[in-house]
Amino acid sequence: MAEQPRILTIKDVNRYIRMKMDSDQLLGDVWLRGEISNFTHHSSGHMYFTLKDKDSKLKSVMFASQNQRLPFIPKEGARVIARGNISVYERDGAYQFYVQAMQPDGIGSLYLAYEQLKAKLEAEGLFEAARKRAIPAFPRAIGVITSPTGAAVRDIMITLQRRYPAARVYLYPVLVQGEQAAPSIVKAIEAMNRFGEPDVLIVGRGGGSLEELWAFNEEKVARSIASSDIPVISAVGHETDFTIADFVADLRAATPTAAAELAVPHAAELRKHVERQRQQLVQAIRYRAQSGGEKLQRLRRSPFFLHPRKYLLEQAERLDRLNERLEQRTRMAAERRRTRLARLQTSLAAHHPGERAAFAVKRVNDANRRLEQAIRAYVKERKVSVGGSIRQLDALSPLKVMSRGYGLVYDEQERRLIKSIADVKPGDMVKVKVADGLMDCKVQSLKEERNDGSSGS
Repeated sequence: MAEQPRILTIKDVNRYIRMKMDSDQLLGDVWLRGEISNFTHHSSGHMYFTLKDKDSKLKSVMFASQNQRLPFIPKEGARVIARGNISVYERDGAYQFYVQAMQPDGIGSLYLAYEQLKAKLEAEGLFEAARKRAIPAFPRAIGVITSPTGAAVRDIMITLQRRYPAARVYLYPVLVQGEQAAPSIVKAIEAMNRFGEPDVLIVGRGGGSLEELWAFNEEKVARSIASSDIPVISAVGHETDFTIADFVADLRAATPTAAAELAVPHAAELRKHVERQRQQLVQAIRYRAQSGGEKLQRLRRSPFFLHPRKYLLEQAERLDRLNERLEQRTRMAAERRRTRLARLQTSLAAHHPGERAAFAVKRVNDANRRLEQAIRAYVKERKVSVGGSIRQLDALSPLKVMSRGYGLVYDEQERRLIKSIADVKPGDMVKVKVADGLMDCKVQSLKEERNDGSSGS
């Protein structure tokens, strides 16, 4: 019989295809270039559209959690470069592109390089907050690494001078644009670290396009900032511009002016703060002095100061009473201890080894005496009892009876006592034992006597 075929559900097939596509390395992270069509920005925040080129189309979706970070607003017909993964939407059985990031086409390879380097350095942990250092609160010197011309250096210098003129400023001029910009910035950061004077570095430039800011997206610049022993504030571009240097730096400033403000405190605000602290201290001292003076006046008016002898006498009297109570309690305590000591001595004497031994000897002697008396009484009693028994035994002795003329008759072998004429017959030899000897006799005849005294043959 043929084996039954395995029948799958449509859902099983769609899920299997989705799992296959999700495990594919190429489809798991793919960059696509295309034109947006059928664009819909749903009320949920999700974006649904189709990416197409001259040969084909692909359904796409970008969820609200991703598109909120878009630096532009997608429109119908816009050409874009998108990054994401391709998978299957199980319900419809249709595969689609799940977009995670998107940029207008035209930036092209620069944007791809930016995203790839960002992902690489982030995976290495260079963006983690745990490795970032705090900026010193009161730096003695600030190192500025930027172009010696332009608005950025002017804004930084003016802000530092205005806010904190006490700090020294070391400017290291560098190229901030072009092929030699990145090596120039790296060299400046290394030189400032060797110099060692600055407590914080400001590295940056004014705003510009992605191409103009590209030096601060170079890997060598990012690693130089990350390895700097001096904390680094990045000040690249305007508020909407983010570079790799911003992610690696210990602190990111939206603008060069903001970087200067973050690097140093405001001297005027510090003076105000110190003045407020000084006023609070003066007020606290005045209050302390005033309250101390008032307390001193109260003490001066106190009876203790007006009539000190009276209170001294009262205290002396109180001291005498306390002394008497102390002496009385001491005597009572001593008496209690003496009484307790006497009890303990008595108890100790009673348990003294010598006393206990003497008492034990006395008890042994008394026991010996009582034992001897009991033995003598017992022996006397036994003597009396034995004497009576002897007299009784003597009275019942056959020898005693025989001394009165009686004898005992035995058979010839002296084995059996003859008690009746039935025990012998005429002619038998018998032995008769009397008090002083033994006689051999022969039975001649037998004569029976009854209890009533009559005789029979």
